Amino acid sequence: MKENIKKKRAKKKFGFWKIVLCLVLAAAVIIPGYMFVSGYLKSLPAITYNLYVGEAEAASYPDVRFAVISDLHFYDVSLGTTGAAFEAELLGDRKLLVESEELLNFAIGQLLRSDVQFVLISGDLTKDGETLNHEGLAKKLQLLVDNGIKVYVAPGNHDVNSFDAVRFEGGQRIPVDAVSVEDFARIYANMGYGQAIKRDPGSLSYVAEPTPGLWVLSIDACRYPENEPGEPQLVAGRVSQELESWLADVLSEAAEQGKAVLALMHHGVVEHWDGQARLHPDYLVEDFKHFGEFLASYNVRLVFTGHYHAQNIAQANFGSKTLYDVETGSLVTYPCPIRYCEIKDGTFTVVTDTIADKLRPGTDFAETAQAFVKQTVMLEAKNTLLKYRVSEQDADIIADAVGDAFAAHYSGDADPALRTHVETGRLSLWGRIVYSTQRYVLDGLWAASPLPDNNASFRLD
Repeated sequence: MKENIKKKRAKKKFGFWKIVLCLVLAAAVIIPGYMFVSGYLKSLPAITYNLYVGEAEAASYPDVRFAVISDLHFYDVSLGTTGAAFEAELLGDRKLLVESEELLNFAIGQLLRSDVQFVLISGDLTKDGETLNHEGLAKKLQLLVDNGIKVYVAPGNHDVNSFDAVRFEGGQRIPVDAVSVEDFARIYANMGYGQAIKRDPGSLSYVAEPTPGLWVLSIDACRYPENEPGEPQLVAGRVSQELESWLADVLSEAAEQGKAVLALMHHGVVEHWDGQARLHPDYLVEDFKHFGEFLASYNVRLVFTGHYHAQNIAQANFGSKTLYDVETGSLVTYPCPIRYCEIKDGTFTVVTDTIADKLRPGTDFAETAQAFVKQTVMLEAKNTLLKYRVSEQDADIIADAVGDAFAAHYSGDADPALRTHVETGRLSLWGRIVYSTQRYVLDGLWAASPLPDNNASFRLD
């Protein structure tokens, strides 16, 4: 009797471990399979990209000088600069909103004293699409136009159909008028739309020819039509099938007519640090690798972007074609850059000037602006870490390193030798575990860039 009971127990025990073994084996097969399939599906393009199959040779870029500024986030201070609501707005981001007009005025003065033929502005022209801010900005940019410097804008995710357009009173955010698609094109009629030789009927994309043989292709990949009241405004960018078709037609015509193309858009097309697509996918256009290949197939070699508020130049190679993504930092985020670009005899050269260190000579404005960047990044990082149940002390230690890393990345040409290393011995066990899963961010931001970010020169052959 006892032996039978033992045999039954042994059989049950064996059956239990048999089930466990089967589950482990199933997991070993299913999980990698799922990861493989899901990774494969994610690698597929969301739309069909019609790559260029014509025989036209890449057109040579004509000699030209131009400037690039980005993410102006222009803000009329009459909308409020005090109170709890406005303070929360400032701490929630790294924009020098109060100084935006002063920074823009200084930049325009610098541009007027330069010899550039035109200026490219890669989106986020205003704080959040307020009509007052757009009209005020256009009036200031008109100074450049009146002095013979052409201006070409692209919309950003903050510019159109925004439900974050507000004024601030104490602890309140009070809605104000925001621009529509039609308003945007009307307000910036003298900054690209009125000079456009082609317009996409389904977006704010257009083509202009600032000098014979050169087309500026302003691409609107923003998703503002999907914005809804009371919901977070969409940051991500996407190229629809309709826009792809229009772009393919435009680029095919450019190839046939021997026009060289400079692309201008808000969202990045090339990953700017190893891990950006994982941490911040909304700052790269959806399908960025496929879209980059699409542009490169039509011999587009330069695309000017913004959105990330960082100075960075990245390249992607597609067979024999190379695409350079020249990302420009925000005019209202330290170091507040202006890029001066020249194409001469097939060589592209860019030199960066900064405003933060020149705006108020004899003051600590630059140091304060730089500290503000780190403060806001640290606050965001700490809030994120606390959601992972990291202790206050651990969160402060890690966030300090994150603040330094992003501040360096925003300035461009980050020096790995200056990296702030996290003393893991000071972290709790859970803090070390969380840090180990997020360390890729610091590693990616501090990695030596293959190309200089601020001052660079390379061939466009």
